[in-house]
Amino acid sequence: MANRGLVHIYVDGSCAENRDVGPETKAGWGLCVISGDSSSGNGKGELLAEMNGAVVTSHEEEGFLGAEVGSNNTAELSGVAHALKWLLTQHEFDSAIIRCDSKYALNIAAGLWKAKANVELSRRVRLLWEEVSSFISLRGEHVQAHSGHRWNERADHLAYRAVIEEVPLPLQFWKPGQR
Repeated sequence: MANRGLVHIYVDGSCAENRDVGPETKAGWGLCVISGDSSSGNGKGELLAEMNGAVVTSHEEEGFLGAEVGSNNTAELSGVAHALKWLLTQHEFDSAIIRCDSKYALNIAAGLWKAKANVELSRRVRLLWEEVSSFISLRGEHVQAHSGHRWNERADHLAYRAVIEEVPLPLQFWKPGQR
């Protein structure tokens, strides 16, 4: 396959109750992969892939990444981890920008901040970031939450649907801001 150059991945996390969180607190992540994104928020570009899932807090469950609790922060970090894992399976891109409305998750992933909580999850995300960075140009960019940016809103929809355990609306029937 021909080299496609740059890909944007929009990541978001969601949590049912973000107070007094524990291992049983429902949290989810969502991401969408866009080729040809203008970053302007108007939804330009081609949707290449989207995925979502629950934050796994049990060592015994498949997909465990180190999250001790379900929270918005563990959901954001899990979303970044899954974006990085997706990039590890792709070979047609030479650069990627992960766009996220969580400065916390981006700074932890890039190694700019040291985690005080979610230490094991943060460590794994950091290792994934380093691995992906070893073969492509990788950077993170903050995007304002709930500001009408189409792809960030789509990632939010995917994350929220993971929390409530419902299938996401198909893109053609979904509108930005619709959870």
